Formats: sequence, structure tokens, C-alpha cells
Amino acid sequence: MVARYRPLVAENAISGQEFDAAQAAAREANANVAQIQAQLRASSLQLGYTTVRAPISGRAGRAAVTEGALVSQAEGTLMTRIEQISPIYVSFSQSATEVLQIRRAIASGQLDLAPGDAVEVRLLFPDGTEYELPGLIEFLDFSVDEATGTVQLRAEFPNPDGLLLPGEFVNARIYAGKVTDVIAIPQRAVTVADAGGTVMIVDKDGKAAVRPVKLGQLMGDSWVVESGLKPGDRVIVSNLQKLQPGMPVQIANAATGRKAAAPTPAAKAD
Repeated sequence: MVARYRPLVAENAISGQEFDAAQAAAREANANVAQIQAQLRASSLQLGYTTVRAPISGRAGRAAVTEGALVSQAEGTLMTRIEQISPIYVSFSQSATEVLQIRRAIASGQLDLAPGDAVEVRLLFPDGTEYELPGLIEFLDFSVDEATGTVQLRAEFPNPDGLLLPGEFVNARIYAGKVTDVIAIPQRAVTVADAGGTVMIVDKDGKAAVRPVKLGQLMGDSWVVESGLKPGDRVIVSNLQKLQPGMPVQIANAATGRKAAAPTPAAKAD
């Protein structure tokens, strides 16, 4: 309207008062449009707050509020809990003494673990089965809990099938490198008593003999022997219930597993 009135004012077709009124009406209309646009932007912003986006991906639990309930950003109203499923983190404690032993073993070369290598962790479910995917330690606390004498660790595990559940209790095994220059024998070959462990070996005369050993850690199905055996000793691992010290031993053929013909009782030695 203002643009249409402007040439009419020059020709004195309308009064200046009418033109001024038209300009004032145009300015008021523009102000009303700007106000409405600001209200629209504010409403769009408020509408965006109604969509709560989670900072992590995972599985949402039970809703803590119902439809129509008042939630407040200032008060931090809990709406639901989201549990991250994959990857999943397992926190556990390790004796400070054992952590020190591992660090000393790595420093002395007894454990083969290069700087920067990740420490592998494997899990056992409460029913004794093993979780097939290994994890890696991604956090090691540098302080010791004075109450328990332990150090806190955390490992990260892939969990594509969702077998591991948040809050579940599992047993963790740490594989801190490979042990070097040690002797390991099958667990079934060792007899453990209060005084220590013993094994049956084949002596230089080809007869069974009892040998006391000092046992270290149990690694899987094998005992680590700290002392009592030396490389080249032949340890008997089967038919132990039939053997007595001094009995002749027939060693099985390593390639076929068959024994050579002999009238004496035999036991397989590895």
C-alpha cells in the first residue's frame, strides 16, 4: 500500500496524512510479522526439547515416568536408564601383590610382553563355560585400595550377541603375556598333598620314581613347576593308579601312541 500511495502523494492525489498513516500501518504489520516469527522459532526450539537424545547407544530399560508427567531439566528428572551392550566393560580387582609379581616378571623377561602390547582377559560365566570373545584391559588404577589391598582394573569386551549383561557377575582371567623359560606339566600328572606336589617320572633305569616338585600357578590344564624338574625329565601322565615306585615303565611310541611288546606294566610318559 505504501508503494502505491507514494506516487499519489507526489501528484497531490492523497493527503500527506493518509500517506503517513499507511507507512505507520506498514511498520506495525512488519513488527507483528517479526514478533510472530520469533514466537515460531521459540516454539520450534521448545519442541526440540521434547525429543531426548541419548549420548550413547544401547538398550533402554523401563520408563521411569509416564505420559503426561512433568519432567524438568533443572532437577534432572530420571526418565529411563540406557545400558550399553556392545562394547561392554567388566570391572574387577586384582591383588596388589599379584600385580607387582606380574610387573616384575615382565621386567625380568619371565613374561614375554612388549611395551604397548594389550593385556588379554577372558571370562568365565557362573556355570563354568567360557565366553568365546577375549577382551583387553583398557584401564588400570594407579592406587591401591587400603581396605582390600587390591587394584581396580577394567576390560573392554565385544558383545555382539548380548550374552554379557550389565550387572552380571563373571570370573576374569588375565593373560599378561607368554611365560618363558618355565616347565609346565599336565594337571593330571600331579598329586597334590599338604606337604606339596609330587609327580611320577621315569628314572635312568627305566623305572617309575616319585619326584617332589614345587608348584607355581595353575594355567589352564597345566601346572607351572618352579623346582623339582629339569628339562629332559620324563613325567608319567597316565596309568598312575597302577604304578608303584620301582616298577618298570614301557614308554609309548610318540608317533603312533602304541607300546612296544613287553611283559611289564607300561605307562605313557611325556
